[in-house]
Order: sequence, then structure tokens, then C-alpha cells
Amino acid sequence: MSQTILRGRVLSFVSEPQAIDDHASYRYWEDAGVVIVDGKIAAVEPWDAIAPLGGDYIDHRPHLILPGFIDMHLHYVQSQMIASYAGSLLEWLNTYTFVEEQKFSQQGHADAVATAFYDELVRNGTTTAVAYCSSHPRSVDAYFAEAEKRNMLMVGGKVMMDRNAPGALCDTAQSGYDHTKELIARWHGRARGLYAISPRFAITSTPAQMEAARALVAEHPEAYVQTHLSENADEISFSMELYPGSPDYTGIYEDYGLLGPMTLLGHCIHLNHRETGVLAETGSVAVFCPTSNLFLGSGLFDRERLIKHGVRIGVATDIGGGTSYSMLRTLDEGYKILQLRGQRLNPYASFYMATLGNARSLSLEGTIGAVALGNAADLVVLNAAATPAMAMRMATVSSLAEELFLLQTMGDDRSVAEVYVAGARAKSTLGGL
Repeated sequence: MSQTILRGRVLSFVSEPQAIDDHASYRYWEDAGVVIVDGKIAAVEPWDAIAPLGGDYIDHRPHLILPGFIDMHLHYVQSQMIASYAGSLLEWLNTYTFVEEQKFSQQGHADAVATAFYDELVRNGTTTAVAYCSSHPRSVDAYFAEAEKRNMLMVGGKVMMDRNAPGALCDTAQSGYDHTKELIARWHGRARGLYAISPRFAITSTPAQMEAARALVAEHPEAYVQTHLSENADEISFSMELYPGSPDYTGIYEDYGLLGPMTLLGHCIHLNHRETGVLAETGSVAVFCPTSNLFLGSGLFDRERLIKHGVRIGVATDIGGGTSYSMLRTLDEGYKILQLRGQRLNPYASFYMATLGNARSLSLEGTIGAVALGNAADLVVLNAAATPAMAMRMATVSSLAEELFLLQTMGDDRSVAEVYVAGARAKSTLGGL
């Protein structure tokens, strides 16, 4: 039995904050001990109750200990094309993305990128992410092998696409089905890995491939489904040209049985009333990708409208359309988007989304997303005075809400003092730190 005790200020959510004064939505300890046994949280108590246990402990005071961040949507195979200049989504895909993803056919490329990608996740305090791999099975093997090596809970899958992409990237309806089935058997439930059936989006999948995806979902209800929905006006128009029999973009996925509580839909910016209702009825998750939406000029996510209609929501970086691996930077840009919508996002709601909210969207509450008994000890330690400018502002901070907003507004990887994955130190053990 291995045991670790952490000391510090601890924040964890128990429900979604309804307002900045909704103190019942979270638990906060000014000085607490987190006892970790064999990678799981065995106790969270005020320090006075933990101290009599004796033994060594790691003192993170005055820093804040939270659940590790969860990133609901990104593309690890786009790690080397972040900040590629383009005017819109489809131009960006054709000019940069498809060129970059072809490199994953090369021996050793996926392994090298996966290692660097995971280093960046850890550096930024992300302990679980949901990623698209390329269309090459070896990219999936590299992704999950690196996750297993680091003992991280990760979700991912091979992109399925059989049209409107370079031939070197295209599979077929049959090969996409076969490879996905083999990869589910190899990786889903192995170590902490979970698989996502991943038709890229309607534009790059023929009706035959969508039928193959439908079959996979029926055969593997334990797996997630991830795809893209209503990110860009041109994308929507092209999708409807390809599927004229569907009522709208959401209707394409609905027609092929791809919606449900395990379905993660990136973007969801331009949804009509019927589409919003379908997402709510099926329990599908709309994933907010603020830095990507701003970078590609895609539009402004309407969070309040979706919440009002009962749609489940996640938040994500969307690397490499997204411009930062940091969930802090992502929350900051999300705040600004919602300001433009006239929707004020309070800091408790922000940090809820990046932790327990995303865990709930993944149906993993009770496993990750909270500093709670029995949960995996996937944790992030945040320093709100990590830079001189932050320290100067922190000198006038007088509440937890102000501290969280400072972290969200000015924080980045430098604010991440330490990361724990299943109770083991992760950031301080990275090379070069």
C-alpha cells in the first residue's frame, strides 16, 4: 500500500454553481489534508483532523488544490500546426490540417508527437482529455500507449473519413469499421484508456461510412462517440448538400443513430431550435471550444440558450484550431465570448466546467473531476501569484472568487505548481522543468 498526504487549500465542486454566491455548490477548506492511498483519495479533512495521523506530507500552502483539469475535445495530431494562418475552417483544414495528419503514416512520428503532447497536457494541469487521432491506427496506438505509460485516464479514437480529404488520409467504410473495432478491442478499458468512435464530421464521411459508425455504436455502447457539429456556416451548407434528406446538420447524426449520452459534439455554435431540442432529448453533449472559435472566426457559443433548453455542455481547448493547451486560457477566452453574448460567466462556474462539469459530461462523476473519497487522485495545484503581475494583483485579492478569476484571467502553465496523476507527481518530474 502506498500513501501520500497533501496539505493545502482545497476546492472541489459538488454541483453546478447557479450564481457567484452559490456557496452550497462547492466545498472549500482553508487548510486541509488530502490522503491518497494507491492512487485514490482516501480522505479529505481539515488539517487538524489529518495531522494526528503523523508521517510525512507534501505542503502546498498557500496554493490551491483542485481536481485535475479535463479537456473535452482536441486533436493531438495537430500539435505541430497550432498557430497556422488561415481565414476559415475549411481553408484551414485543407491547407494545414490534412497535410500535417499525413505525417502520421511515418514510422516513429506518432510516438514522438504523443510524448510531447502529453508533456504539454501535464504542464498545463490537464489530467484527462478527449482526443482525435489521425486516420492511421498507429496514431491511436501511440496515443493510448503513452497514456498507459503515464497512468492517465484518456479518451480517444481513430478518425474515420472516406471522402473530401487527401487519398493518403482516407479509409473506406469497411476499413474504418474494421480498424475501429480492432482498436476498441485493444484499448478500451485497458489501463485507464477509453475509446471514442470518431467519424470526423459529415463532410468527410459517406453514407456508407455513417452506416458503419452506426453499427459500431450499436455493437459497442460502452464507447464514446465524438464528431463535429455546426462550427462554421460554410461547413453547414456543404454538409446539407451532401445529406439533402436530413432536416438539418444535427439531423444527419440523428438519422444514423449517433446521438446519445455518450456523444460529444464539438462546437455547436449555429444550432436551430429543432437541433437544440434533439441534443437535449438525446442527452448529447455540446462542447464549447472558445479559443478555436475565435481563432477561426467561427462564431459565438450561446451557453445560456443551450442550458435553458437542457443541453449538456463541456468545455475544451480544441488544439490545434485552439491556440493554447491551458484550460485557464480557454476559460478566459470563454468568458470573453460570453461577455459578447451578454452572458456573464462567474469564476465558480468556470472552474466547475473544467472539473466536475466535464466529468459529468463524460459520465465519469465518481471517478474523476472532484477531490472526493474514492475518486482518482488526479489533481492540480494552482499558484495565483505565479508571475510578478499576478503577485501584484494577488496582494489585493480578498475572496476565493477573486482568486479564481485572477487565475482564469492571467494564469497559464506557470500557474500550475504541480500535477498529480493517480497520486503520483507528474509536472515536477517532466524533463527540463
